[in-house]
Amino acid sequence: MQTTTTEPRAVSVVILKGGVGKSTTSMNLARQLAEHGETLYADLDPNGHATNGLGFGDAYQGEINLGDVILEGDATPQDLIRSTEHGFDLLPSSDTLEDVEKDLAGAMQGSARIKSKIVDPLLGTEYEYVVFDCPAYPGMLNNNALVATGNVVIPIEPGSSAIGGYKRTMERLIEPAREYIDVDVLAVVPNKLSDRIDQQTEDRELLENLNKATYEVNPGQPLQEAVPNFARITADEFDAIDAGEMTPPKPGIRHRSALSRSLQHNQPLQDYDPESDQIAYYEELAEIVAAGGIER
Repeated sequence: MQTTTTEPRAVSVVILKGGVGKSTTSMNLARQLAEHGETLYADLDPNGHATNGLGFGDAYQGEINLGDVILEGDATPQDLIRSTEHGFDLLPSSDTLEDVEKDLAGAMQGSARIKSKIVDPLLGTEYEYVVFDCPAYPGMLNNNALVATGNVVIPIEPGSSAIGGYKRTMERLIEPAREYIDVDVLAVVPNKLSDRIDQQTEDRELLENLNKATYEVNPGQPLQEAVPNFARITADEFDAIDAGEMTPPKPGIRHRSALSRSLQHNQPLQDYDPESDQIAYYEELAEIVAAGGIER
């Protein structure tokens, strides 16, 4: 395992849209962060896709559950945390999390429970990194994740509603939270790309929207500055591609059958297919989180 001198960091992987690769992104991010330091992967999604996908369905329906930790139960994170074979530990989701969501709304300091019960006791002591896989809807669990981490990674996929999902996340989740706390969007990550970008495809449209956008992702920072290097294409490069002066690259995390099969085999991509050409992109994403931002 490599070691770094960067400070401990927690991060939320979130977007208010389902089916865009959020669990895949967060799990593979946790796997690559485990190469940098002790990492905890916390599944806050009531659907428990990541928990079940890693083979911990028994924990998802366990007698002691995440609600017992977050609310006023006697359980601690250590009562739930499971070791995996992939270098990181798992704090599993629970089939009771939807009820926990409702209970948090009426709880004292309901938006700070995950920070006080999970992140504060563990980050910087037992773990260098904590990665939260968040629900695809606004609510108290997402609010808790933002308060607990202050750092966000937003996955996004091609399609007619792609930018809409990003804007909805900013307007309904991140901007309201910024009225009370600092929230830093570390990266906006295009994934599930499969088409060429020298033609007018949905992949091209998404990458142009991300790389040419003028609206801000962080105060004083345009959206394009939050696009990782593996998905960054300048306006001049687009022009060169269209003029046939540049071989069209394949930016972003690309669709690979190994990515979907890896979950079926209860493994991150690094362990299922260590030769995959996409691992380098998840490693770059891990380096962004470890450093607290993108370095050009």
